[in-house]
Amino acid sequence: MSENNNWIPLFPLNTVLFPGGVLPLKVFETRYLDMLRECMRTEQPFGVVLIKSGQEVGKAAEPEIVGCLTRITEWDMQDLGVMMLRTEGSQRFRIVAQRVLPDQRVEAQITLIESDQVTRPDEIHLQCASTLKLVIDDIDKKGRATHGANFASPFALPMQFDNAGWVANRWCEILPIPLKARQKLLELIDGRERLGIVHQYLLQHNII
Repeated sequence: MSENNNWIPLFPLNTVLFPGGVLPLKVFETRYLDMLRECMRTEQPFGVVLIKSGQEVGKAAEPEIVGCLTRITEWDMQDLGVMMLRTEGSQRFRIVAQRVLPDQRVEAQITLIESDQVTRPDEIHLQCASTLKLVIDDIDKKGRATHGANFASPFALPMQFDNAGWVANRWCEILPIPLKARQKLLELIDGRERLGIVHQYLLQHNII
């Protein structure tokens, strides 16, 4: 792990973002519009964290301790005061200190969590990866059929089917599991362990 002593802005949400994941956002609160403009101006990421207690709007929410750094890949403001964004998760982090600003934005000092390592695929990995590819292809095919040229895939390139952590992360996004369970999976350091839990779920629900 490596420590970042700078204060980074946090975006507490009722969602769990994984590295390599795509998160569309519709932002209208002034405090977060200001935060995102500053992030774009300085080309710095912000942190997406699951809300532990509180709400997305109003008074600052208490975040979970592990979140994901996020970068803006596309943005638009067709309506005044409403920003539409497409963002992508990059690297997990652990909060070591946090503060609430006067406008109720939350900032944190963080320790970065190492990215999942690519290892030689085993049978569990191969099963999960091959089924995931079929699911992604089906989602993209149906999306293009419904929305045509306006379809934006919910999956970011490049696909990394050879990375156990990446495969596990995509399943964690797709499967209908509770937010708290997603958070626990995000916090697992070993991508192969995360994939092993996903594999058990897929077996129990006759998905593979």
